[in-house]
Amino acid sequence: MPNLAANISMMFTEVPFMDRFAAAAAAGFKAVEYLFPYDHPAEDIAAALKENGLENALFNLPPGDWTKGDRGLAALPGREADFDGLIQQALDYAQVIGCKKLHVMAGIPPEDADKDECRAVYVSNIKKAAAKMAPLGITTLIEPINGRDIPGFFLNRQDQALSVLKDVGAANAKVQMDLYHCQISEGDVAMKIRANYDHVGHFQIAGVPERHEPSLGEVNYPYLFDVIDSLGYTGWIGCEYRPEGDTVAGLEWAKPYGISAK
Repeated sequence: MPNLAANISMMFTEVPFMDRFAAAAAAGFKAVEYLFPYDHPAEDIAAALKENGLENALFNLPPGDWTKGDRGLAALPGREADFDGLIQQALDYAQVIGCKKLHVMAGIPPEDADKDECRAVYVSNIKKAAAKMAPLGITTLIEPINGRDIPGFFLNRQDQALSVLKDVGAANAKVQMDLYHCQISEGDVAMKIRANYDHVGHFQIAGVPERHEPSLGEVNYPYLFDVIDSLGYTGWIGCEYRPEGDTVAGLEWAKPYGISAK
């Protein structure tokens, strides 16, 4: 049975961010993830997790300057010094919060950037991040993201991610396999899970194509959950979707997996 983590950047937005920990716990979630914690003191987030008996499954490194279009810096030549600062900021938070998985966003290179140079910088930066995270027991995650949601994002496909990880060569560097992005970018999701499982550090889900509840759309998630279970996965599966309506009212799909729909 899948262990579901609520992505509280997208779910429970009916209440302020710091109140979403309690809302997720009340709905039966035992873990949460979110995009970025940096608008709130790490100590406050750690306290909210402890108070509500929650594990923090994952969060992202800072993306750079979001308002200027940054969606990560790892694959951007010339931004290496900025990237070093993002690693440290994330590690400072992770150690206080107790989070053991960090997603390193590849970013959107300039249109005229040399792709080979971008890849070399990306590999170098992931190596650097993994080396800093390994002594702390933290897994470095890279995520292929579909080009419809983030046009120009450097990493789009599972085979690209595996190629990068091969060159990185770090045991604590894994793929964040978001099945929503995988379905949009390449399909054949069940076979991709089976083929790539040994390199997966975290799964995420959402309905395709609208990114609503996993029960809405073209993907048969109960079947995919069985595939994941058959492979022995016991980690968290992040529910990174935007509820079609009220978050709790939309949780009927998750009742078989121990989540309340009250």
